[in-house]
Amino acid sequence: MRLTLRQLQIFGAVAQTGTTTAAAAAVSLSQSATSAAINELERVLGVRLFDRVGRRLLLNDSGRVLLPSARALLDGAKTVEEGFLGQHSGLQVDLRLAASTTIGNYVLPAMLARFRAAVPNARLHVRIGNTLEVATAVGSFEADLGLIEGPCHAPELTVVPWLDDELVIVAAPGHPLIRAAARGRLSLKHLREARWLLREPGSGTREAAEQALLPHLNHLRADMTLGSSEAIKNSVALGLGLSCLSRWVVQDYVDAKRLVVLTTTLPRLSRRFALVHHRQKMLSAALKVFAESLGYEDKRGLGLT
Repeated sequence: MRLTLRQLQIFGAVAQTGTTTAAAAAVSLSQSATSAAINELERVLGVRLFDRVGRRLLLNDSGRVLLPSARALLDGAKTVEEGFLGQHSGLQVDLRLAASTTIGNYVLPAMLARFRAAVPNARLHVRIGNTLEVATAVGSFEADLGLIEGPCHAPELTVVPWLDDELVIVAAPGHPLIRAAARGRLSLKHLREARWLLREPGSGTREAAEQALLPHLNHLRADMTLGSSEAIKNSVALGLGLSCLSRWVVQDYVDAKRLVVLTTTLPRLSRRFALVHHRQKMLSAALKVFAESLGYEDKRGLGLT
């Protein structure tokens, strides 16, 4: 076999960085050796993988076809190495995670601490984005495991329900609806007429709020869209409108009396956090330990038994 994992590793580094100079630093080679490896890979495959634009190398259509397969093969090789974690305690584990914003900011840190206590030598790389960005990272093998708070529609991913999350409707203490709420549960009419602050499209929080509220309210008067739940929380606290957010996000402001959870005639609002991984991914012993740090007990759901 003329194709090597090292060639694919170098190819992936060039695809990510866009230059052989930057890729050489990433894979600990000289620039000339990196260029030679790319030339040899293109010769073996019989196709050009990059368009040369000045000093930059940009993936062409053939390169874009190869990249997911290359990442899958490299990921599989890494998993084989990590499978010997129990026999070789000094083996370095690299775990790449992607988490949507609510989970990444409020839920994940304590779980990372538990994992680090169990696997002290682990190196953790965590990217935080909205649910769509997490699914994209997992689907392209840029992340080993994703933690999401919204529905996932990617057919190449396995979605495993994980943790219940309560959604609450919050307002500033001085919001006009606070007085109405003091007289009893807020009606649907009150909520339909209110100004709402929402996350951006693609956010799990946005999709969960719409799925929870629209069947009852028919529409949301969305006067403002913000790119993070933290920004929405602060804007609501300043009286700019209502929002429907995770209890994880708002509890500190509720405790500090900067936000009030509104009592309404709606049923209890909730969603399920989920774990996602690529259907073709080989799941390692390190991921099994990480699943335990999440408090996730159904290892069969993740294929970890």
